[in-house]
Amino acid sequence: MNGVNMAVDLGGIKMKNPINTASGTYGFGWQYEGFYDVSQLGAITTKGCAAEPWPGNPAPRMTEITSGMMNSVGLQNPGVRGLVESSGEYLQQLRDKGCQVICQVAGHSVEEYVAAVELFEEIAPFASGLEINISCPNIAAGGCAMGSTPEGAAGVIRAVRPRTNKPLLVKMAPARVVEVAQALEAEGADALSVINSIPAMAINVHTRRSRLSRPTGGMSGPALHHIAVRMVWEVHNAVKLPINGVGGVMTGEDAAEFILAGATSVAVGMANLVEPAAAPRILGELEAWAEEQGVKDINELVGAFEG
Repeated sequence: MNGVNMAVDLGGIKMKNPINTASGTYGFGWQYEGFYDVSQLGAITTKGCAAEPWPGNPAPRMTEITSGMMNSVGLQNPGVRGLVESSGEYLQQLRDKGCQVICQVAGHSVEEYVAAVELFEEIAPFASGLEINISCPNIAAGGCAMGSTPEGAAGVIRAVRPRTNKPLLVKMAPARVVEVAQALEAEGADALSVINSIPAMAINVHTRRSRLSRPTGGMSGPALHHIAVRMVWEVHNAVKLPINGVGGVMTGEDAAEFILAGATSVAVGMANLVEPAAAPRILGELEAWAEEQGVKDINELVGAFEG
């Protein structure tokens, strides 16, 4: 029996342990029930959904690269109503078992984010909190990530904050993280997910074409882990908001790095695709590490990096 209290509070989302899943790698949770009891995790984050369904980008949409993967899925999703119809009952049962359900919100414009948040508020009582993905492509801004500037990021949260009383996480782009985090804190965000995938390219040198259907895609996996750890540390030192550390978590020690850098919770992403039962393994390894540290509470280790 573990002697360390593993419970954490991610901006009002009370998690029984710090292990969360990264949106886009975990479907809506039920896809993993054949591998383990998902309710043992502290939380899951569902695939991002918009107010209306999105078809996503054409194939090929994923490719393996050195120490990671790239994707250009384009946030294909069934829309909020489709999520509720297909998975709402399961997600409510999951939350009743003590695993928090964080629903990611997608949009191409401020108006689309508002519409999706209002729908989640109206028809998704199972949602413990909402993760606003401000680092997806923004058509209205010429294809740049809406969250890449403090002004753009703040504008989204300013618009959606009055529409819900649920805790609001913000999925941050890997750009100007300190300035953007400070702007989000000022607009009433409850927590931050640091970071989203990093824009990258992979070229098939034989065909001279992209290995994806588009020239660029989002890189994730171990290759970006230490960049993400650095950004979590920078954000932790700049704002008081709790942080959900995201990026290349493959082991309990990877998760521990995020916690020492200042993360309250840790999201397992690409590892779910490589090893479907990775999340509970990482949780066990994190618990063992916390015991080795000789603390009574995992929160004693949040931000305990000594330089």
